[in-house]
Amino acid sequence: MTLSRRDIILFLSVIGLIVLTGFLQSWNVALGIFNMGLISAIMALGVNMQWGYAGLFNVGIMGFVALGGLGVVIISMPPVHEAWAAGGIRVITALLVGGATIAAAVFGWSRMAKGRVRILFLVALLVVGFFVYRQLFDPAVIAIEAISPAATGYLGGLGLPVLLAWPVGAALAAGAAWLVGKTALGLRSDYLAIATLGISEIIIAVLKNEDWLSRGVKNVVGIPRPVPYEIDLQNSDSFVSLVSGWGLDPVPVSTITVKLAYAGLFLTVLALLLWLAQAALSSPWGRMMRAIRDNEVAAEAMGKDVTARHLQIFILGAAVCGMAGAMMTTLDGQLTPGSYQPLRFTFLIWVMVIVGGSGNNFGSVLGGFLIWYLWVMAEPGGLFLIEAVTAQLEDGHWLKEHLIKSAAHMRHLTMGVILLLVLRFNPRGLIPER
Repeated sequence: MTLSRRDIILFLSVIGLIVLTGFLQSWNVALGIFNMGLISAIMALGVNMQWGYAGLFNVGIMGFVALGGLGVVIISMPPVHEAWAAGGIRVITALLVGGATIAAAVFGWSRMAKGRVRILFLVALLVVGFFVYRQLFDPAVIAIEAISPAATGYLGGLGLPVLLAWPVGAALAAGAAWLVGKTALGLRSDYLAIATLGISEIIIAVLKNEDWLSRGVKNVVGIPRPVPYEIDLQNSDSFVSLVSGWGLDPVPVSTITVKLAYAGLFLTVLALLLWLAQAALSSPWGRMMRAIRDNEVAAEAMGKDVTARHLQIFILGAAVCGMAGAMMTTLDGQLTPGSYQPLRFTFLIWVMVIVGGSGNNFGSVLGGFLIWYLWVMAEPGGLFLIEAVTAQLEDGHWLKEHLIKSAAHMRHLTMGVILLLVLRFNPRGLIPER
């Protein structure tokens, strides 16, 4: 697929808005918007694979994004040796016992003959397995969380390079998507939405409450970077002499350099994923997926395994969202489970896909950049507009104070207005599916 002149103009317009922000405000703000726009575009690309390719209505996006962030903690954070000595082996043993109990129950249910004996066996197996699991798990967790709870109180990770965590985050999200898909993809679209939302909330609840794994609401901070730290650049004689030779201040330039380095990494990942997504969409596999999306009955009559293909694309889309979540946690430098809110990681990503153009990968990328830019700039822009409109009113006037305090709601108002306008005048999105 080639971009038309109109599509190129749309992309250049969005990039122009970000560049204009750099000139009018600061390049740190502009690059911050650009970096999160890249990550948002990757998330939108993953959702577009599920919805645009196969018509799967997934509203559990934030669960897969959170698993990507957890992958960063598991891979890149240094291990807490005291915690491992206190209860690490017991926790792993308990998890293995729990998994073995579930596997044995599934195996027994499928192999044993129907009747009272099978039911009694499964109930006994699950009850015994549960108590054994809790007997191993609870004391181990208490011992781990008692190890310097203000600073650690968890097992930590493997201490590997953080870039390795991005594919691991994608793998964790893909594994969760396989479990979800095996149980929920046979449901109707509205029930699938409810199931994915519920499971994502379970994932978030686990991250918030299992301190031994992710420190819960105490957050994991100090995640290693794949790029230099600003202070290291400022202490580098070669960097300082180079920047000073250009007549620039090394402090703001170091921040811009770090954000440019992040932008290069994120742009490389986005370009690779976009190329792979386009190649898949243009292949016979992509045509089959769209045929299943448009008419499942006809596709099944032609011998296509609809359920297997739905599971396949659901896993792929979730893996892309998981990788985006790992990239975002790396950019933030911390894992904050309390920040995974549905408004940011579900509704906003869906608006990106719808506004950009469902079924079109380039449309999803455009929507990711545009909607994130508007999401960030709506509040300060709304505040500027309110102050201009109420300039004739005295300071302290009840109406002026009320409107200024309401500026924070301009984000939600802006998203709603944009979504309504697009659905009314261009329902297929800015770059619709060909």
